[in-house]
Amino acid sequence: MAAFLISSCTSRSNSRGEVTGVLQHTFRTEVPYGMVYIPAGSFVMGPVDQDITFSQIGDNKQVTIPPFFMDETELSNSQYKQFVFWVRDSIAITKYLNDDKYFVHPKGGGTNNGKKYINWDYVAKYSPWRDAKGKTSNIKKLQDMFYQGDDRVFDRNEIDVRLLKYNYATMILRDAANNQTNKLKKRSDAILHDTVQVYPDTLVWLSNFSYAANEPMAQGYFSHPAYQHYPVVGITWRQARAFTIWRTRLYEAARIARHLSAATRLYDLPTEAQFEYAARGGRLGTTYPWGGPYIKNSRGCLQANFKPGRGNYTDDGAAYTVNVHSYLPNDYGLYNMAGNVAEWTSSAYDEAASSFVSDLSPTYSYEAKASDPEVKKRKVVRGGSFKDIGYFLQNSTRTYEYQDTAKAYIGFRCVTNFMGRDIHDNR
Repeated sequence: MAAFLISSCTSRSNSRGEVTGVLQHTFRTEVPYGMVYIPAGSFVMGPVDQDITFSQIGDNKQVTIPPFFMDETELSNSQYKQFVFWVRDSIAITKYLNDDKYFVHPKGGGTNNGKKYINWDYVAKYSPWRDAKGKTSNIKKLQDMFYQGDDRVFDRNEIDVRLLKYNYATMILRDAANNQTNKLKKRSDAILHDTVQVYPDTLVWLSNFSYAANEPMAQGYFSHPAYQHYPVVGITWRQARAFTIWRTRLYEAARIARHLSAATRLYDLPTEAQFEYAARGGRLGTTYPWGGPYIKNSRGCLQANFKPGRGNYTDDGAAYTVNVHSYLPNDYGLYNMAGNVAEWTSSAYDEAASSFVSDLSPTYSYEAKASDPEVKKRKVVRGGSFKDIGYFLQNSTRTYEYQDTAKAYIGFRCVTNFMGRDIHDNR
């Protein structure tokens, strides 16, 4: 018996007709850059705090959340600008320059099945906007990417941001699951094709505030280096989702370039359950991410960026947004899970969602069509912002915004899946 065990453990050959399994590359869990690990756990989701307003009508529910990774901060202007520049350079290279130097050339002189792929290593060294000597030799070829005619100001070359569109396709797995018993449905019916303008709406600083002198914020918030580490705003829900898909593809491309297997990370917006669970930081029944029940610490300092009074924005240290690493993180190491900017989630908004969603990794999702009524285009927003009163900072407070609207006080952060049972499970 012992001899049999030894031989069977050392041999993986299939020559004896035994089932030995399909060997795969060893997988090692790594915390993605800029993210923190959120362990699995159970909590009571909903208004269990001192929520007088909705204590009589709000439902709460004990749910379980599997482990995942989450950005430790809101996405900054600098991080989102990487996405914008990628789209800008892609359009410049493929539609206007058509310079063979910017594309990948397979070894051995082969072809890429008739397709062209941008060589991003070359782009990093030689910008399509400047040549090797730093001169703007390509500008004449790229003139159509700038504002034209009466849209020009002082005859400056400024990118027409309306041209910066990201085209993508993604599988909506919920639709695939719902369609699998319908013989009239095809696989393509569960594939979403979308085209999204990626540049933030910088005019939200004016359109969201009646009769406010916010022109400096509209002109410089996304472009000036002073705000590079501030949360990106003016982003619709659809733009935020497009960013998560691009981020996934960016990671996939890096793995392929290193001759590794397909990506194991799928970036997404957090569900509202993930957001509330992460905001609580492992604490049970608390009011705010830092615990509570007070919104000030022992030194009398406000613990988040919000509106502490009627028209009083500066007592917390800022009139508008602040650096994404401001204030103390919660017990999971997450910054600004309350205040600064409210954040998009992947969940669709329904007042009664807690009554019908699962108690394991719950979320309610709905892929709204352009023809759908506005009520079906509501997405859950969590966390409260610099312009909100303290009620919206509570862990359990949920509200919504329409998926095609952009606000000066709504940003986002990403999550990604964790492969396996638990990061501390070595079995």
